[in-house]
Amino acid sequence: MANTTQVTSGLTSRAAHGSGSWEGTKSVGLNTALVHCGVAPDPTTGAILTPIYQSTTFVQDSIELYCAKGFSYSRSSNPTVKAFEEKLAAVEGGVGACAFSTGMAATCTIIGAFMNAGDHAIITNCSYGGTNRAARVVFTRFGMDFSFVDMSDVNSIIPAIKPNTKLLISESPTNPTLTLCDIRAISDLCKAKNIIHVCDSTFATPVICRPIEHGADITLQSTTKYYDGHNMTVGGAVICATKAHDDAIRFHQNVFGNIMSPQVAFLQLQTCKTMVLRIRQQSETAMTIAQMLKTHPAVEQVRYPGLADHPQKALADRQHRDGLHGGMLWFEVRGGTDAGRRLMNTVRKPWSLCENLGASESIITCPSVMTHANMLREDRLKVGITDGLVRVSCGIEDVADLLVALKSALDVL
Repeated sequence: MANTTQVTSGLTSRAAHGSGSWEGTKSVGLNTALVHCGVAPDPTTGAILTPIYQSTTFVQDSIELYCAKGFSYSRSSNPTVKAFEEKLAAVEGGVGACAFSTGMAATCTIIGAFMNAGDHAIITNCSYGGTNRAARVVFTRFGMDFSFVDMSDVNSIIPAIKPNTKLLISESPTNPTLTLCDIRAISDLCKAKNIIHVCDSTFATPVICRPIEHGADITLQSTTKYYDGHNMTVGGAVICATKAHDDAIRFHQNVFGNIMSPQVAFLQLQTCKTMVLRIRQQSETAMTIAQMLKTHPAVEQVRYPGLADHPQKALADRQHRDGLHGGMLWFEVRGGTDAGRRLMNTVRKPWSLCENLGASESIITCPSVMTHANMLREDRLKVGITDGLVRVSCGIEDVADLLVALKSALDVL
């Protein structure tokens, strides 16, 4: 199936005409963009990959020409990181992007950039656990106020809006419950109320959904996940629809110093090239596994946006591109928490019991102990993150091998 996304910016070359140029090219597909956007052959050697500029500082030609080449100190800007940022902006449909040391560094910079003491923000009640903790435990110390709201229905958000609401952080699909939000409807509401809408699209990636195309002001990505896809690096990104928001993020990143390293930027420049290929296979695998789980007598409940019984299937089909619904799913087994944990403790390879997601390796995670342990237990249970919920991140192994191993663990429960 061809990916329908077209990218119109971010193509650079050393030649204006002929071989090696993009002469006459108005737009390219997402696969091409992930390989080429932000990247041009090294002007000195012709190297096809962007070099790792592992340098703290950059020599200036004169005081009068300070920063004429765009770089002075790597906390402010680095050529390797800049290439990755240009690729991020292009494939996510933004005017600019900032790459961070981690996804949480990106999240905290957003809050720090757009909120002051006395301001209020609305966050999805099923956000990544680190986002919940940062808002609830850290930023409240500085006089900020947060409401955690179910965003599956835009009408649930309206009562939470206050005169001092400055920011709304949605997540679609949510981690780990795979609840979707109507990004367009929420964006329209935020624009009417002069609220900045940030959408965490880590689970979807630009392969499945580009929030800025649906009216979001800012897209948030944990590039640790599908951009990396190989369990090698950690990183985050903030992609903005306007220069004003991009400038604000970049200023605060420079102040906080929570930058992505050149080494990580170089690696993620390479790993993201195969993101479309991986996500297509991971989506297909997730659907196959979800269908098997639906029929297994030991399974109580399965949730995957591609299944016909997903409560928001119509929204998933409308908002997700090319019939892809991602590599993430969750399920619960009969027998409750003890049975669920027994399954997670006994499932064999190719599955691995660990945190992270989106990688080439298939991963099973216990959110109540791992990714969402920092949420208050009552808040976890309200949104359906039970102690026995099994979160699944499908990798790129042969699906037959994954099915055999998972079914064997289920059969003995």
